[in-house]
Amino acid sequence: MKNTKVLYGIITVLTIALITSIVINYNQTTKLKNGKEIAVKVGKTKITADDLYNDLKEKYAMNILIDKIDRTLFDSKYKTDDKEKKAIENQISGIKANYNDDATYLQAIQSYYGVANEEEFKKLLSLEYKRNLAVQDYVEEKIVTEEEIKDYYDTKTIGDIKASHILIKSNASDDDSQEEKSKKEEKAKKEAEDIIAKLNKGEDFKKLAKKYSDDKGTADNGGDLGYFNSDDNYEENFVNAAATLEIGKYTTEPIKTEYGYEIILKVAEKNKPKLAKVKDSIKETLATEKLSTSASLYYDSLIQIREDEKVEFKDNIIKRKYNEYLDRLLANVSKNANS
Repeated sequence: MKNTKVLYGIITVLTIALITSIVINYNQTTKLKNGKEIAVKVGKTKITADDLYNDLKEKYAMNILIDKIDRTLFDSKYKTDDKEKKAIENQISGIKANYNDDATYLQAIQSYYGVANEEEFKKLLSLEYKRNLAVQDYVEEKIVTEEEIKDYYDTKTIGDIKASHILIKSNASDDDSQEEKSKKEEKAKKEAEDIIAKLNKGEDFKKLAKKYSDDKGTADNGGDLGYFNSDDNYEENFVNAAATLEIGKYTTEPIKTEYGYEIILKVAEKNKPKLAKVKDSIKETLATEKLSTSASLYYDSLIQIREDEKVEFKDNIIKRKYNEYLDRLLANVSKNANS
């Protein structure tokens, strides 16, 4: 899964408003006698860069600082490529689809994400994309254990299965009442059971598939699905049902899937691959599962990555603010997970 997560460390609108409202001439600096740099003069009062820094780090700097830290960590390790660009384009297209025009879309991302324009938004999405890559890699390498990999291989890894099926659709729709849906489901299940009864009497699977299957793409070939495995686009219960069958046997009860009721005939099965060949794939699967079932693992991993990369806070106030920020973040994650 290296699918989409809650954007982490989003720059707040208030921060941007504060920073962009301060006009500084970078080509000219004025200093006090003690060497402090003057940022702004208000009448006879001088606001120094140190004054500004102290206020920012107390109230507003944390989101910006964390983004800078993570960009420093991840920009060099995870170079922007076509895959990233495509993922960002898809995200933006999905968001734009919710708005009638570009102006409304721009106003929305400015308000919600605290960015000035789409280019800033792309940089924000790029950072999150790279965070996701870093977290996935960290969980695969540091959290997933050898014992878990071996257990997954022993219990879930299978050889490619060749099977045929007969699909009976219920044709229930969202417009149907619950009673109508139930009746259609029962009718489809009963039809599938009747076909199994015909198989039990010795009728030919291929002929029954051609006559009854609602999968028109395979019906003419006797329901032939070819070879597939658990990482293909098949539901887990379908694959599990096929895996537990003996070669030449069919399911004696209809298997419910999102498509309808399935009758599966197992035709052949290859030997499962060696562990070394599928180890990386198993690690990725296990890491994705862990991230999907643990509300805090994503953030815990980012925190640990920063520690492992020797991120040190030389300013005690910023260090305290960082720790407070993380405490609040993890508390909110835990609260949302339990609600």
